[in-house]
Amino acid sequence: MSAAPGLFRPPPPQNEPVKSYAPGTPEREELRVRLQQMQSERIDAPLVIGGEEVRTRETFDAVMPHDKDHVLATVHKGGARHVEQAIKAAAEAWEEWHRTPWEERAAVFLRAA
Repeated sequence: MSAAPGLFRPPPPQNEPVKSYAPGTPEREELRVRLQQMQSERIDAPLVIGGEEVRTRETFDAVMPHDKDHVLATVHKGGARHVEQAIKAAAEAWEEWHRTPWEERAAVFLRAA
């Protein structure tokens, strides 16, 4: 068994600034404005298979949890054929992924964290 090519240590965690969202604060106003913008948007949410967006003829509406009459997004439904395509794409991606040095694989998760 060979040694790793170096020591790997994840960076220390950094918390986001704590905001109160109390009445009259800038963060509360920014949130109010953004929520208003989002209420006027309707997102199209396709499947993503092998990095490609896939839109289907069968969709369903995603609604606000607190307002079931307000539609947030149109979500494309996948079927058995899409599951097979996703499995094939995952198997193909694994071929490259498993050859990637562990430091690079770990970096993907550290960036996402």
